[in-house]
Amino acid sequence: MIRPSSDLQLATAPLPYHAELTVERELSGIRIDSFLIRHFRNYTSWRMQRIVRGGGATINSAPAQETDRVFEGQTISVRLIEPPDKLLSASPRGIPVLYNDPWIVVVDKPAGVIAHPTGEHQTETLINRLQHWADERSPLPGLLRPGLVHRLDRQTSGVMVAVLHHLSHRRLAEAFEDGRVLKSYVALVEGRMQRDRGEIRLPIGRARTGRHVLMSARADALDARPALTRYAVVQRFADHTLVRAYPATGRNHQIRVHLAQIGHPLVGDEFYLARGRIRPLRMANEDAGESAGEHDAAIETGLPIRRHALHAERLSAAHPITGVWVEWSAPWPQDFREAVAALQSDATFQGCAERTNERSKRVDRAAADPTR
Repeated sequence: MIRPSSDLQLATAPLPYHAELTVERELSGIRIDSFLIRHFRNYTSWRMQRIVRGGGATINSAPAQETDRVFEGQTISVRLIEPPDKLLSASPRGIPVLYNDPWIVVVDKPAGVIAHPTGEHQTETLINRLQHWADERSPLPGLLRPGLVHRLDRQTSGVMVAVLHHLSHRRLAEAFEDGRVLKSYVALVEGRMQRDRGEIRLPIGRARTGRHVLMSARADALDARPALTRYAVVQRFADHTLVRAYPATGRNHQIRVHLAQIGHPLVGDEFYLARGRIRPLRMANEDAGESAGEHDAAIETGLPIRRHALHAERLSAAHPITGVWVEWSAPWPQDFREAVAALQSDATFQGCAERTNERSKRVDRAAADPTR
């Protein structure tokens, strides 16, 4: 049975840090260095081998050798006589935490924050911020290493879950891969959607643009894979629609590509236009690994939002350790709320104007017809 804090009996002393761990069934039979780096994810196998070789680990109180294997139920004691050697840069910039326990942490990712370090963005990503959050709650910097099992595009806001333990990482990754996670997004799209609800079942692959991270649901997409998005209209406006989207698969840019393909691109989407068209490139240098060219320049939308209008509103899954079904939600960010409020205000004004105009017409008709 896995106890809190990854079976670590946490101490508060500096190096050499001491911990005791119980071998889980899932790790039974692996080498001791492999076992230890599953629990101390900021250590490389090479560094952990040095610690074991230097007498820093025991198995059921007996000195461990580098080639020893560990088995379920054994007690492993380790003294971390060397610091971790693959530390992420910890960013002190905060991140809103919606939920946390010893195995996972759920956050409300702000728009504009990249998930992983990539290209020139190495210090202010979501994972850098989470490393700082974890360091503040650990006896030593780098004792915990947050990991991500899914991602949101840079300009998408909302719920993301990160893992703090090797078993929660594996089980959540499998849940996402197998479609055992329910995701709900709210999106503001261009045009009035006619159907109240529906589903978009179109394969998604790489777009034939030469911009290697753009996707497409057109018939000529490269390496297309099946994709399914269900949607329901929340509210219609004169030229826009507020919609909830429920992706059943997890393709890159799936909601953006699917909604654009049926003629309703996201408000403010800097790449995807209606019916599979791609917006012309606005920036020569693209960040590898991120949405191509997702940069600080904004699309003028005519609304209080100046990024693509997509928010990950809700995420539900079985807890990777307890198995209890849990749900997390993130409130709409200010720019999204203001954009919807502006459209609602316009709709109210237009409705009042139309009713006033109709009353004026009735008065004019009555004045022109003395028999009435």
